[in-house]
Amino acid sequence: MGKEYAALRACIYHTEDDLRRFRQLVVNTVMATDIVDKELQTLRKTRWETAFAETSVQDSSLSSDDCKATIVIEHLIQASDVSHTMQHWYIYKSWNEKFFMECYSAYKTGRADSDPSKNWYKGEIGFFDFYVIPLAKKLDNCGVFGVSSHEYLNYAQSNRDEWAREGEGIVKEYLTKYKEMATQQ
Repeated sequence: MGKEYAALRACIYHTEDDLRRFRQLVVNTVMATDIVDKELQTLRKTRWETAFAETSVQDSSLSSDDCKATIVIEHLIQASDVSHTMQHWYIYKSWNEKFFMECYSAYKTGRADSDPSKNWYKGEIGFFDFYVIPLAKKLDNCGVFGVSSHEYLNYAQSNRDEWAREGEGIVKEYLTKYKEMATQQ
């Protein structure tokens, strides 16, 4: 570790134990962005349940507050990764379109095997039902955002409902827009 960061390191940790704890927090936080790995999801779910259980048995090396803080930070990183789903419909729709276009372009140029337009509509509903809304509920229940926590949950539920009503037509619009953009190039 370079000398030029000594002052920063002194602010972050004072002992080797603090350094190990900080390093583990950073690793867990980065790994929290992997939402595809079922094993990691199960581990996170178990750690959440342990940290927020009424009578939890904690690892003797970490306090209950440390466990809660760590798992909440991981969930905050997950929420930031999908924050567009917990904001106003137009923000969600804009970011959803960008991601669709990226995935569809990858398919059309041979960088992806399957056509995302075939499952995009249903995939978004499943994403809301099995990932976004449960995540927003956890963050709402732990109160990490204070009074705003419920607002994020409401937006997620509202966007899910709007997508259920309008999503099939929106995917068709995305395809039309992609084709128009492709003919202009």
